[in-house]
Amino acid sequence: MQSILTHTQVEQKITRLAHQLIENCFNEKEVFLGGICGNGIILGEKMKAIIEKESNLKINLFEITLDKSNPLDHPIKLSIDEAKLTDAFVVLVDDVINSGITMQYALKKILQRPTKSIKTVVLIDRMHRRYPIKADFVGMSLSTTLKERVEVFFEPNSYKAILV
Repeated sequence: MQSILTHTQVEQKITRLAHQLIENCFNEKEVFLGGICGNGIILGEKMKAIIEKESNLKINLFEITLDKSNPLDHPIKLSIDEAKLTDAFVVLVDDVINSGITMQYALKKILQRPTKSIKTVVLIDRMHRRYPIKADFVGMSLSTTLKERVEVFFEPNSYKAILV
């Protein structure tokens, strides 16, 4: 087990990602942040707090619930009315992107509506894509072996990322 990011480093990455999003959305009045269940929604909450403090952007945070192991076995659900995403600026948020499968299925659900734009944010990009998903905003890119895992923990006052 190897530490990748300390609490302070995770906070710095989240702040930087939030500011990059503010810069990228300067023409928008409203942004929909879709946090993937688990750490994606936690990361989305933290980014939302920073964005609302630092800008006039209205942030609508919603959760995307899917079975990460078997995405086709259960319906993918959104915690908001899907009609709100029509012509919206949508940002998919997750903690780690590896093969791209989780982001791919979340994107598939979002694409059931005609959106204005879709961007992706990840804290850590492992770069082992099997699916054509690109992370638009990345906290950290990390080269790993396929056997290694990256885990992110958002415990109160103790955020960290480790390589297992």
